[in-house]
Amino acid sequence: MSQFNLGGRVALVTGGNGGIGLGMARGLAEAGAAIAIAGRNQAKSEAAAAELTKLGVKAAVVTGDVTDDAHCQRFVSETVRQLGRLDILVNNAGINIRKAPHELSAAEWKAVIDTNLTSTFICSQAAYHAMKEAGGGKIINIGSMLSIFGAGFAPAYGASKGGVVQLTKSMATAWAKDNIQVNAVLPGWIDTDLTRSAREQVKGLNSMVLMRTPAGRWGQPSDLAGIAVFLAGPASDFITGTAIPVDGGYSVQV
Repeated sequence: MSQFNLGGRVALVTGGNGGIGLGMARGLAEAGAAIAIAGRNQAKSEAAAAELTKLGVKAAVVTGDVTDDAHCQRFVSETVRQLGRLDILVNNAGINIRKAPHELSAAEWKAVIDTNLTSTFICSQAAYHAMKEAGGGKIINIGSMLSIFGAGFAPAYGASKGGVVQLTKSMATAWAKDNIQVNAVLPGWIDTDLTRSAREQVKGLNSMVLMRTPAGRWGQPSDLAGIAVFLAGPASDFITGTAIPVDGGYSVQV
């Protein structure tokens, strides 16, 4: 269907070399989009790009730090130089430091906020100009269940992901006139390297997730592919400023 056809479009995915980012990148590539992967680990990004090219699309790698404004500007310029344009930005890069609020240092707080929230702002700001010149675009920000709920072991992560939702609304409001739609996705508990370490650090997390999730399982990165395609394509042209859970029902179960 043309509403979900991304042929001729180009997506930049931060943190797109693994986990949720790569799951979304695969979905976008399967729908026809060329993909630029932004990340710090060049070898890992090159392996992901090689995988994506097997789906029949062009893929590029841009290496750098999402918390650095100049690097975000270069992510965009290199994407345009190598792939010809920029239509879609997925702000996925993220980290977590699991400590109670009274145990978290100011430096640790800043590291999480800068990586998860500030990067979303500066990468979106960099993409805005290219998208405006192209006549429009799509920005997909990755929030979390902790955009909604609290967790005593993740104060900085929760603050950053709550901020992502509010930033999404602000950008959506400001840039609608430029035909740029900005939405957030709130993944539930997805089986990634980040959450595997959480299961090691947080006692009882696995059983709690399985009990609380109506679907009765952890999500997989591939579960995020469909929402990425929807929010990146023409089907969502009149949807902006939303925060959509993809969580197997976790956020609606009492």
